[in-house]
Amino acid sequence: MAGLLGGSDIRALVAALGLRPTKKWGQNFVTDPNTVERIVRAADLAADDVVLEVGPGLGSLTLALLPHCASVVAIEIDPVLATTLPHTVRGHAPEYADRLTVLQADAMRLNEAELAGLRDRAPSALVANLPYNVAVPVVLHLLEILPTLRTVLVMVQKEVADRLVAGPGSRVYGVPSVKARWYGEVSAAGSIGTQVFWPVPHVESGLVRLVRRDPPVSRAGRSAVFTVVDAAFSQRRKMLRSALAGVAGGAARAGEILQAASVDSGLRGEMLDLVDFVRIADALHDRASVAPTA
Repeated sequence: MAGLLGGSDIRALVAALGLRPTKKWGQNFVTDPNTVERIVRAADLAADDVVLEVGPGLGSLTLALLPHCASVVAIEIDPVLATTLPHTVRGHAPEYADRLTVLQADAMRLNEAELAGLRDRAPSALVANLPYNVAVPVVLHLLEILPTLRTVLVMVQKEVADRLVAGPGSRVYGVPSVKARWYGEVSAAGSIGTQVFWPVPHVESGLVRLVRRDPPVSRAGRSAVFTVVDAAFSQRRKMLRSALAGVAGGAARAGEILQAASVDSGLRGEMLDLVDFVRIADALHDRASVAPTA
């Protein structure tokens, strides 16, 4: 079993590296072994999974993941941490060191080609303690470029977790809620207090699990559906007829498109589910595809 990092190990590594955790990269390191073991249990990994870990930091979660999967591909933006991680794994879990690959890169700019040559198989699971300020964009980007991802288990700010799992009609239901559901079934997987981190953050964290499924059938496609979602929530107190005027070519035309999609134009975006947004995008697509008459 891998030797997991505790608080004293984290502080020793930070001191040895002369590291000052930065807010820019969301560096709050997990110091509690029980917490990383809990994350791994919630991830429900298979022995043949290739795990993509974003922001491994000092390696707390990495060490817990390695015994439970075929390999871990760790994406770390900080060059010092990216260089240090393999040494940490060799020191604490030498029997699993050959399962780790580290790529020094920005996950938001990552593309499938950069991952293609790293392992025999593409990543099948995303497991990560994500920086709060980029959590949603990172998850959506990786789901978009990596169709092989079967499951996602991420630790994010509690407010972000609540938004991702919210359903229609909820006060916090919005763009992240809808877009995440394009890719799969989303559920809450627990909450995490502040005291398991160093430095201690000002907000609690939540675990979010996504199990991939095929996206809805849409003539318009994902990009068009997401454009409608963004428009509907850009001014969330507006009724759909007004909120979609910009993408439809005016409020009157938006009303016609909503009628064609069988969606009440007097509703607000927060009341629609993913299927409603797909129908609206498809209606827009169909209207645009009709050739104008002379």
